Amino acid sequence: MEKTQGFPSLLAYFRAIQPISEEAAEALNSIAFEIKTPKNKHVQEIGQTCRTYYFVSSGLARIYYLKDGIDVTEYFAFENDMIIRAESLFTGKPSKKAIQAIEDTELIGISASKLETLFDSYPEIERLFRKMMEMSYVAYVNRIESLQFHSADERYRQLLSGFPSLLERIPLKHIASYLGITQVSLSRIRASIR
Repeated sequence: MEKTQGFPSLLAYFRAIQPISEEAAEALNSIAFEIKTPKNKHVQEIGQTCRTYYFVSSGLARIYYLKDGIDVTEYFAFENDMIIRAESLFTGKPSKKAIQAIEDTELIGISASKLETLFDSYPEIERLFRKMMEMSYVAYVNRIESLQFHSADERYRQLLSGFPSLLERIPLKHIASYLGITQVSLSRIRASIR
C-alpha cells in the first residue's frame, strides 16, 4: 500500500500515542482538513457548539472565557497539541468558551461526527482518541491542582519550565489570566526571578 500523505506530522503525533495501521491513517487523513487562522482571530466564538477536534500544526492558540467581562485564559495549545471545547463537543451544547489564535495559526480539523463513524471500523482509532482524552483529562486535573496547591510564583516557574519560549510568544495579559493572577502580580514575580 502506498504511504499516507496529507498530514504527516499529525500522523506521527498519533502514532507516538497509539500505533495505527496505514489503512486507519488513510481513513483519518480522508476526514481531516486544514484551517488557517490569522493572529487574534477566532477558530470558534463563545456561544458556538464545538463539533471538531483541532490540532495545532503551526502557531499557537488558546481557550478563553469571559468572567464578569474579564478575559480569562484556560488553556494554551502549541504545535501538535489538541484543542477542543470538550464540554460542548461531548454534550452538543453551545460553549461559554472560545478558541482564538494567538499567532498566525494552522490547524488540522477532524469532524467529530465523521470520526465517530471511523471508531466502529478502526478500533485502533477509537483507542487513540480515548488515550488522548485521558491525557487531556490528566493535564486538566494537574492544572486544577496547580491552582489549588501551588503559589503564583510556583505556577509561573512550572509554566516556564514546560514552555520556555512562552514569554516570546504569548502576551503577558494571557499568561497572567492563565495563572489566575493580575498582570501587576506577574510583573512582580518576573522581577523577583531576574
